[in-house]
This record gives sequence, C-alpha cells and structure tokens, in this order.
Amino acid sequence: MYGGNDEREQTLNQLLAEMDGFNAGDTTVIVLAATNRPEILDPALLRPGRFDRQVLVDRPDVKGREAILRIHAQEVKLGEAVDLKAIATRTPGFAGADLANLVNEAALLAARNNRDAVQQEDFAEAIERVVAGLEKKSRVLNDKEKEIVAYHEVGHAIVGAVMPGTDKVAKISIVPRGMAALGYTLQLPTEDRFLRDEAELKGQIATLLGGRSAEEIIFGSITTGASNDLQRATDMAEQMVTAYGMSKVLGPLAYDRGSQNNFLDNGMTPNVRRVVSDDTAQAIDAEVKSLVEEGHQRALAILRNNRELMETVTEKLLASEVIEGDMLGELLGQVRLPKPEVVTA
Repeated sequence: MYGGNDEREQTLNQLLAEMDGFNAGDTTVIVLAATNRPEILDPALLRPGRFDRQVLVDRPDVKGREAILRIHAQEVKLGEAVDLKAIATRTPGFAGADLANLVNEAALLAARNNRDAVQQEDFAEAIERVVAGLEKKSRVLNDKEKEIVAYHEVGHAIVGAVMPGTDKVAKISIVPRGMAALGYTLQLPTEDRFLRDEAELKGQIATLLGGRSAEEIIFGSITTGASNDLQRATDMAEQMVTAYGMSKVLGPLAYDRGSQNNFLDNGMTPNVRRVVSDDTAQAIDAEVKSLVEEGHQRALAILRNNRELMETVTEKLLASEVIEGDMLGELLGQVRLPKPEVVTA
C-alpha cells in the first residue's frame, strides 16, 4: 500500500493540469514557485511551458552583503567609526537572515554596554557570536586543560599563517564558546573565493591538523579535542579524491554521487560514494589516508621549526586568554617555513 505516494501523485497531476489550463483564454498568468530542493522536483514540472526558467537566489556577494547591512542598519544608531564594508568583507557565506541577526546582536551588545550607538567592536563580537557561539566563561577549565587548549589553538594559527590561500588568522582565544568549543582560532577572509586549487586544499588540511600536531610535540600525547578537526580534514581529503579528481593514482574520475541536497551547497557536505569495486574502495581509502598524513607531517614540520615561537605565543595566550589585532599579526609574522630537505644519491 502506497497511500502517501498516491496522494502526492494526485497533487502533482492536478498541479500539472492546472498549469496547462492557465493558457486558455486571453488572460496571461505567470506562475512563480520557490524551493531549496530543486534536485527532487519531478521532470514534468520543469519542461517547457511549465517551470521552464530557473532563477538562482544565491547567498549575497560582498557588495550584496554591504547593501543588506545598510538596510538593516537603518533601524539602529551607528557610531561614526562603523565601516559596513569591512563588516561585509568579514561575513562571507552569510545570508540575509544571518546579516539581520548580526545587526540585532550588535545592537544588543551595545545596549548591554550602555552605549548610545553601535560601534565597530560590537559588530566584531557579534560576528564571533554568530560563527562560534556565545562565550561560556562559566565553563572553567583546569590549568592542564587550559594549557592543552592554548597549544592546540596556537598550533592552528601558526600553521595557518604560512599555508597558501588560507584565510587571515584574526584572533586566537581560549575562552570556551558554544556547545563544545573550548577555544577557537578565528580566520577571516579578505575576499570572496569561489575556487580552491589543490595546494590550497592541502594547506587547509594541514591547518586543521595543526592543533593535534601541537599536542603531539609539546605533550607527547593527543586528546579528544581534535575530533572535529579530524572529521573535517578527512571529509576534505575524500572530496579531493572522489569529487575533484586530485589523485594521481585514481586519475580524473568522480567516485561520488554528488550532494543529495546541492542547492546553495557550501562544498563541505560529506559525499556519498558510487558503488565501486573493493580494489577501488581500498585505493580511495589509501589516497585519503595519504593526503591526511601528508598534512599531518607538514604541520609537524612547521611547528617543530617554530617551537620557540609557539611556546612564546602560548604563554601570552594563557596570560590574556585572547590575542588579536596588531600583536597577533606581529607574532605570526615571525613564522618561518622549514627548509626543504636535500636528498643526495
């Protein structure tokens, strides 16, 4: 019995019949519809004469975000130093609702601090709240855990500072935020990016593994704090192999089925593999492991080469809990890549 499916089919058939009937007479009717799941629509709906023109309403670019911010900012009083263009640059991927929430959060922060107008620092804090969650200062870490978290975040920052194509490291914090984050490294892009090359993706994997690598170097052991980093690094490596054809062993072939919900996809949705042979599956797993391990060794080499700097930055982070601005830029400007090894016959 497929009662639910029967009802759906009847509804679809009636809609198709009504759309065909709209053309009768002299009245011109334009039918508009919206969906965030275009990939599951019946092909009959999309044939010429029905919904034959598709208009993608994507997330806004930097100019669009600035325009949206100006609309919502009309409802609050802004300080003279507020730069909405700079805020738009720091919010890639934000949709209109996200930007409206951002302005609201900034206004609430200004009100809590008894300010007469919303300032730039209110927007900066609001961005962190939207991206990383609320501060959880009540979540008190013991001294050992705080030290581990500090080295972990500094490891991310140092590796990310020298990787090609990575976003600028804007802040390191060991103040817990959100549901589970005990600390975080905030990277903010300077421009909208739509393409990443192989070297940049490998750099992102190395940056994700920088925290775990720092724990290995300093403490000789690892903790559960890197679980999310490992998941993201593994997903990125698998996409490189199965979706982007970035494997010399497997070649320029796509082994994934594509996202099941690809509308406005941000490229980070774990992919579902096609049905492949056991040998191919083993080759894919081996390539994914190789990419992740390559990033791991790269992160270890960078951190070992900058161990003294890593310890200096961590001491400052433990003392202040947050490092940002010019001080952070000056410290990360001292990061040096390890010299390439010379192999002789």
